[in-house]
This record gives sequence, structure tokens and C-alpha cells, in this order.
Amino acid sequence: MVKRMLLMIMATQVAVAIVIAWALSRLVPADVALLLAVIVVLLVRLAITANNFRMTLRPLPEEAHLGLLQRLQLFFHEYASTMAVTSWHMLRHQPSMHIARTPRGLPVLLVHGYGANGGFWVHLAEQLEERGYSHATVDLEPVFGDIEDFAVQLEQGVQALLAASGSGKVIIVAHSMGGLVARAWLRRFGAAHVARIITLATPHHGTDLAHLGPGHNARQMQRNAEWLAQLDAADRNRRGLFTSIYSWHDNIIAPQDSCHLPGARNIALHGIGHVGMGRHPAIASHILAEILGIT
Repeated sequence: MVKRMLLMIMATQVAVAIVIAWALSRLVPADVALLLAVIVVLLVRLAITANNFRMTLRPLPEEAHLGLLQRLQLFFHEYASTMAVTSWHMLRHQPSMHIARTPRGLPVLLVHGYGANGGFWVHLAEQLEERGYSHATVDLEPVFGDIEDFAVQLEQGVQALLAASGSGKVIIVAHSMGGLVARAWLRRFGAAHVARIITLATPHHGTDLAHLGPGHNARQMQRNAEWLAQLDAADRNRRGLFTSIYSWHDNIIAPQDSCHLPGARNIALHGIGHVGMGRHPAIASHILAEILGIT
């Protein structure tokens, strides 16, 4: 379903570019018109990224303030990450599981966030494979469904990876909404088969932008949502299982400290956007360090 949705978005962008190129071809040569049309589409995507940063702008701690060059690096890394993930990696994604010939440590289950699929994890999956870790992704469907239903799908993914790897436990790495899915799974199925849950940019206390998203899961992620309050009460005595990694410059989670999970190991970084979490080397280093510390 995510692929179909992304293909529709891509088709719309191509159609818009063709119309713009056709209109401009009356004024300039056809090749120039096509180039200008592509630039217009790219600028629209650029404007969407900029608007996300604008909507999530919040006061920052002193140590998170960035200079002009750092802000530009943040913005264009997030823009490039969004373009690569939505227009390439998620479109090419096929559900997969990699079982290392000589496994190192515990297997890792990768859980994507809202409106995504396992293609989000292409960079981290490559690093895990290079280091000898077995790993798998799960694809949560339908896109705008109930997070409680996603927890059942996560359990299926856990059991499949346990069976294939022969391990008794997994490590879960989850991005954004995926971290809430992992918490809902823990509440429902218990901690017997998990050694660590590492969340990235997860709105543990909701995000102000959730009211803009469609679906039951978006409503569950709204600030002060009753579902989040119930989840918070249910897993307070299990926070030692969690590491929450987040950025003060997240352009989807607002306020950004909504990612801070009391009782967990919290790692607050800066200069990294929401989608950029999946491909930023600093994030990968922290994840790998957490995994190495477990195994």
C-alpha cells in the first residue's frame, strides 16, 4: 500500500512536470522547458521540507544552537534524505531477512515509522550486514491503521526472526511511530523475547504535527492523546529496556523533547532531521554502539 501511495505521488509529480514543460515549451526550447519543469517540482519538495522545519521550530537548549553553515547542512541533508527515501528506497523495497552465516550477537528487527516501509532502513541494514548481524524488516499495513494492530504484525516479525536465526531474543530498532508500535507490542506480548528497544525520533508524548496526518495512527500520536497516556502508564516499570535517540532539530516531532522517555537511556543530538535519522552516520554509530553493548 505504501508503494502504491508513493507511486501515485511520483506519477502526480511527473504529470505536473510534463504540463509545466509543455506550457514553457512555447517560450523556450523543449529541453530547457523540461529542465525548468523538473526544477519547479524539486523546489516544491524543497519548500515542503522548509515548511516542516518552520512548523516545528521551538526554543532550543544552548548547546543545540547551530551556525549558518550547520543549519544549511541540516536542511539539505534532510531534503536529500527525504527525496532518496520516498522517491527511491521505499519504492524499490522488498520485505527481506538476512541471516548471517556466522552471526554476531543478537538479531536486529527494524521497524519503520508513519507512512513508510522497510526501505527506510537500507543504510543501517547494509551496516548491520557488514558487521555480521542478522536482521529483518517489517512492513506495517495498512498505512493509516491502528498502532495496536501494528503490534500484532510486529510480534509476527519477532517470531519469524527468532525462528530463522535460532536466537532466543531480538533487538528492536524503531523509527518514529515504530517506537510506539514497539511499546504497544511490549505491553501486549511482554519482554521475554527482547533484549533492547532502540527508538529513533519517536514521539513518546505525541507531536503537534500529528493533527495534519490522516488515519487512526495519526490521531493516536496527537499531543495529549488518551492512547499515549495509557501507554505511558503501562510500561513505566520497563523503561530500562529502552534507548531513545532523538534530535533537537527534528522537523516532524514538535516539541522535540517529546522524544525524551523518562526512565530510559536518552541520547539527545542536534543537527539531524527526522528522515535523516535513517542515514546519518552519527545515528548509525550510536545504534551500533548500543547493539554492541548488548551483545
